Amino acid sequence: MERLYSPWRSQYIEGLSKSEGCFLCDALKENNDEKNLILYRGKKAFVIMNLFPYNAGHLMVCPNEHIGDFTSIDEETLCEISLLTQKMVKLLKLVLKPDGFNIGYNLGKAAGAGLESHIHNHIVPRWVGDTNFMPAIGEVRVISQDLREIYSKLKEKLKDVE
Repeated sequence: MERLYSPWRSQYIEGLSKSEGCFLCDALKENNDEKNLILYRGKKAFVIMNLFPYNAGHLMVCPNEHIGDFTSIDEETLCEISLLTQKMVKLLKLVLKPDGFNIGYNLGKAAGAGLESHIHNHIVPRWVGDTNFMPAIGEVRVISQDLREIYSKLKEKLKDVE
């Protein structure tokens, strides 16, 4: 039997029961972007890497304001989220060269939202062949690149898509 070692997963599981407050707001307030994987801070929105990604390069574009109701986002914030989403797609194409993307919001627990109180737009790079039996049978997702390495590469090239 082969074993797949992923110690980061225990951090996620343990954090689920301990977390109070909003991890997105906490990251934004802490002002330590590299530690918190914040790629970009805008006037109304910011971009953060997903610490427990669906795929390598999984980003989230979030309003700076703690808001859980999509219909309550003001127009300026909504525009900035959309423009940042577009910019991040360009950045991911430049750096990771994915074959496609899944982009969207999970609004409400029934829709798969892990954090309902602070909406965020997911940008998930996809490659032909990145779906396999591991998630379906083994309940395991294999991420082939280190988060911190990806962060450094994206941060370095961010100026090229401004």
